[in-house]
Amino acid sequence: MRGIYNVIVQISWYILKVLSLFSSKLKLFVDGRKQSFEVLGNAISKEDNTLWVHAASLGEYEQGLPIIERLKTEYPSHKIVLTFFSPSGYEVKKNTTAADVVAYLPMDTAKNAARFIKMVHPDLAIFIKYEVWPNYMRALDTKKVPSILISALFKKNQAYFKAYGGFMRNTLKKFSYYFVQDENSKTLLESIGITNVTISGDTRLDRVSEILDRDNSLDFMAAFKSDKLCFVAGSTWPEDEAILIDHINNAPKNLKYVLAPHTIKKDKILGLAGAFTKKTTLYSNIANNHLRDYDVLIIDHIGLLTKIYSYADIAYVGGGFSTGLHNTLEPAVFGIPVIIGPNYEGFKEAEDLVRQKGIYPIKDQWTFGELLKKLLDNTDLRKQTGQINASYISKNKGASVEIMDHIRKLL
Repeated sequence: MRGIYNVIVQISWYILKVLSLFSSKLKLFVDGRKQSFEVLGNAISKEDNTLWVHAASLGEYEQGLPIIERLKTEYPSHKIVLTFFSPSGYEVKKNTTAADVVAYLPMDTAKNAARFIKMVHPDLAIFIKYEVWPNYMRALDTKKVPSILISALFKKNQAYFKAYGGFMRNTLKKFSYYFVQDENSKTLLESIGITNVTISGDTRLDRVSEILDRDNSLDFMAAFKSDKLCFVAGSTWPEDEAILIDHINNAPKNLKYVLAPHTIKKDKILGLAGAFTKKTTLYSNIANNHLRDYDVLIIDHIGLLTKIYSYADIAYVGGGFSTGLHNTLEPAVFGIPVIIGPNYEGFKEAEDLVRQKGIYPIKDQWTFGELLKKLLDNTDLRKQTGQINASYISKNKGASVEIMDHIRKLL
């Protein structure tokens, strides 16, 4: 089976190289990997002590960041090597100061894995949530490098728990230790003979909890919101915006609206702004505007959304009608109601908070309008809903403490 896997990886790489000629995202994926070993070779010497952290994309990076920051503080003599699988993680965080070296993870061939482990020679490897690569795990096991999987979340339908999943199951078993998010994940691992497991929860809860200790003030948001209630829609896609635009255009002028689209390409932003009949401005134009006079503010800039959520009375998080739900914890930590699209299965925090009625899923424009009116008209309901979200984060944080206690025993 390992031979078949290696053939599939090689074929996939050639296909990706061809497809990259027609896709800018795949071009980043392919071209970035061509530079990985050069980046690593220039940054790491044989004398360096290193710790390797691997994240699939941006979401997994956010989960791993509390651990990365603690590693950097407690082990300053080690270089933190951070790798990404996806361009949506690497391209955003390639210049982060959280790690000493940032690179794409080379494709999971036996040759690449052996070369990578020899070049990086980590004292510990940390994988986040889902990432399980057979050749890399085999190379780590061969070199007897301890490896841990953190913030892991398993479902019964995954290959590890199927009769045909022996190859991936054996790969999964190569981790030294597992930190999972819930009891179900622990039970599933135990069903295949893995018992070195701790239920620690999701490290992202530690990450978002820290947001409250920061200065989240934004002068432009204070001026825009003025003395009115504010609705913030973050990480929106066209499917989300289709619902929001129609509602906002027909809603009374008693609420301020902020939209922070996932894509901020100029033509997309201008098209979005042009769709509103209410008085609308862009973040890039605020210097010359009296913000309190506007009804809609579109954020055409990256890096502001978390602080903007602190001004929201109600938040909407995009992706639930399209590619996948974005981060609901960032608005939830501020103790406000959160609205999402209908597709949230697999996002544990969203599943939990929908059950607890801190997050509300909608199906269409009508259900969105009815829900928003209900939350705006009932101050007590709005506050109670927000408190459910804030309490959930407060009660479930602390995963980083347990993980770091284990890491100290390994290093």
